[in-house]
Amino acid sequence: MEDITVIELKSRLDNGKAPMIIDVRETWEFEEFNIGATLIPLAELPDKIENLGDHKQDEIVVHCRSGARSASAKAFLESQGFSKVRNLLGGMLDWQRQFGA
Repeated sequence: MEDITVIELKSRLDNGKAPMIIDVRETWEFEEFNIGATLIPLAELPDKIENLGDHKQDEIVVHCRSGARSASAKAFLESQGFSKVRNLLGGMLDWQRQFGA
C-alpha cells in the first residue's frame, strides 16, 4: 500500500479518522515525543505480532524517527500477511518540522 505523509496523517487525526498507528522507535524516543501511537519497538515486533492478529485487514501506519525503521516494520508486517500497511514518510523528524514538538 502507498506510504503516507505527515500532512495526510495529521489531517486524519484531526478529523477523527485515524488508522491504527504503531510507533517502532525505542521507549526513550517515545517518551520524549509521541503522537499517541501504540509503542512497539522494532526489535519487539516479531514477538508482539500475535497481538496484532485482529488487524490484518485494517489500515496500519508505522512510524519511527526518520522512516527507515518503519520501512523495515512495514516490510515485516506485509510478510506476515498484513495487507494495508503504510510507512509515515519522514517520520517524527518531518512531523516536528511541519507541526512542532
